[in-house]
Amino acid sequence: MRERRVVVTGVGAVSPLGNDTKSTWEGLIQGKNGIGPVTRFDTEGIDSKIAAELKDFDPTRYIDFKEARRMDPFTH
Repeated sequence: MRERRVVVTGVGAVSPLGNDTKSTWEGLIQGKNGIGPVTRFDTEGIDSKIAAELKDFDPTRYIDFKEARRMDPFTH
């Protein structure tokens, strides 16, 4: 296999460990766990009570308000 050069021109991350690359990386290095009890809604009657929620994340810092309203606050 021929070696090819790769250039990383930017890095971004939003995760349960942090809302930016630096805090996410620090959480990984420190061995933190981003999974915990669901806090965004009542889990009564739902089998799963844990999730990897984003904390204090404001999508309007990255996209406009109208677009943010059309998006679901979760992923599978």
